[in-house]
Amino acid sequence: MTAPNHLPPIPETPLQFPCIFPLKVMGKATNDFEAFVVAVVAKHAPNSARSVLTRPSRGGKYLSVTVTFVAESKTQLDAIYAELNARQGVLMAL
Repeated sequence: MTAPNHLPPIPETPLQFPCIFPLKVMGKATNDFEAFVVAVVAKHAPNSARSVLTRPSRGGKYLSVTVTFVAESKTQLDAIYAELNARQGVLMAL
């Protein structure tokens, strides 16, 4: 069954760009984890002001880094997620 032609297309994402986007990345607490996350966001969103919040796990083994920035497109976000998830030690990116 096909959808009638008068229905609007279903968007790929509910986000409307540009938007302020909080990206949360969790991984092993290494000396360079926070810098890596910030560098990836800066590479893909070079003209966006960023705020960074870092929080260690209770035992200190893991680190959560939240970078809030202005996202310009779904393609941009996809590239950021792909680069973050390609690194060993990144457990999750939300």
